[in-house]
Amino acid sequence: MIPRYTPDDFAALWSSRRKYEAWFDVEVAACEAMERADLVPAGTAEKVRPFRAKLVPERIDEIEKTTRHDVIAFLTHVEELAGEPARWLHRGMTSSDVLDSSLALLLVEAVDAIDQRLDALIEAFTKRVEEHRKTPAIGRSHGIHAEPVSFGLILAGHLAEMKRGKKRLAAAREAVAVGKIAGAVGTYAHLSPAIELDALGQLGLVPETLATQ
Repeated sequence: MIPRYTPDDFAALWSSRRKYEAWFDVEVAACEAMERADLVPAGTAEKVRPFRAKLVPERIDEIEKTTRHDVIAFLTHVEELAGEPARWLHRGMTSSDVLDSSLALLLVEAVDAIDQRLDALIEAFTKRVEEHRKTPAIGRSHGIHAEPVSFGLILAGHLAEMKRGKKRLAAAREAVAVGKIAGAVGTYAHLSPAIELDALGQLGLVPETLATQ
């Protein structure tokens, strides 16, 4: 994104820090689900969770120069911070479990931010439509003056499109709120659909119908 055109909240959303925080959230959610399935020691997620605020993106990038693998670099850094409990993270998982699910989290957050702005715009236009319901304006057809209309009617046309857009935005949100915790080729070789459903449910996501990676 071009910095001068990027709102502050979107700059933060698509920053390296927020990306790694989303990775962390996926790993901890999966860890909690595995705890409930008795696959990792109880309390592991709670021991690791406080270190989310201590992530250092620059350190992860530095480690990646050696590992040549982004997720391994991330997990190495988390283990530096959290110590022994971090060894239970990522059990039976693959990189795409983290990358795909975390991207879905960020996309949902982005859609919600856009939706909030759209709500404000709809509110403003609703007010102006009523305010100008009797303000005269000229209607146009074929690029020339036609019959008289009200300025409120012109604004109402834009308002109707915004409301349709809000419905499309809700559909887009549902479409992107999909993740996967299914392992290397989506076969649940070391996990289970129940663990996936639990982990993704914590994140507000639903499982991919058929994952292959």
